[in-house]
Amino acid sequence: MSALTIKDPADLLSFIGHTLGFWPQESLVCITLNKDKVGATLRIDLPKQRGYAVRFAQTVAAYLTSDERATGIVFALYSTETPEPGEARPHRATIAALTGVLAQEGVTIRDGIYVTDSTYSPYDTPPGPDIAVPISSTEYSQINAEFIYRGSTIEPSNQVSLPAATDKAEHATAVERHMQAVLSAPPAAALKDAHRLWISMLNTKNYPTDQDVLKLIAYYQFPHIRDRLMADIPDIDEPHDHILFAQTTQAPNWSRIEWAKQLLTHAYTLTGPEHAAPILTTIGYINWWEGRGSKAHQYLQLALETDPGYRFARLTDHMLGAGIIAGWNTNKNTAYRNNPDIL
Repeated sequence: MSALTIKDPADLLSFIGHTLGFWPQESLVCITLNKDKVGATLRIDLPKQRGYAVRFAQTVAAYLTSDERATGIVFALYSTETPEPGEARPHRATIAALTGVLAQEGVTIRDGIYVTDSTYSPYDTPPGPDIAVPISSTEYSQINAEFIYRGSTIEPSNQVSLPAATDKAEHATAVERHMQAVLSAPPAAALKDAHRLWISMLNTKNYPTDQDVLKLIAYYQFPHIRDRLMADIPDIDEPHDHILFAQTTQAPNWSRIEWAKQLLTHAYTLTGPEHAAPILTTIGYINWWEGRGSKAHQYLQLALETDPGYRFARLTDHMLGAGIIAGWNTNKNTAYRNNPDIL
């Protein structure tokens, strides 16, 4: 498949939208460059309080410089703040601090775009009606057309939307019955059976029967089985702890991970509140693997709403809050990608 070329700001914003899968809000999006080739894409919430510009810049720079081939970046700053003509752009201190921190690492900021709800314009140019371009113009960019042709879409926001859960009493009863069977079986046998069931689901492209889904929900209620099933998802033959923390030498099978996410979302529709937390937490964890921290956080919060004491969800959310990113996303060769090659 031939590479695409970013020629103008509309192409760049379209690339960002399709790469992330949604239009960012109150965000800084940075894209690393190796000569004229696009590398990693980072989206991070803008600091909400003053006085954190340097610390924020250091955090962003640490992520960006993990791409060892990066020699420059371009950025887009998305904000609803609209300065008056002649006023400085929002978050000038943040961008100035980032410029300085990156320069110390030999990385230069090549260009920046300021994006509001309705327009975009160069970040370093004084605002005015003669330079602001309607955001709707990105719909006609070459990159946008090519992504749409290849089946990509851009959601209006990053808000999680869950399918409705049936919450049938007979489903909850079936899950409890399967859980009792797990407790009655030898631990090694239960783990083996869970592994076999999950692998069979991952290796096919058809949704399983409701009875098999209810068994899967039951298996996910047990932490030691849950962890094994999660380690099965990326299709990597390395230690399970390396897989769970995305610290493997092999690249994960991203299409299989996406299918696992679909299967677990389908499983959620058959859960009741008492069994939903492990499923929602695992979906959130997969989003973390993919570099979608905001969505991961939302799924973890949904899990904690169903079970405030679910420790795995709380620990994972603390990990996200500490700014830890999945190791796979620090390497272009292993990072999640839903886009074609871009120049």
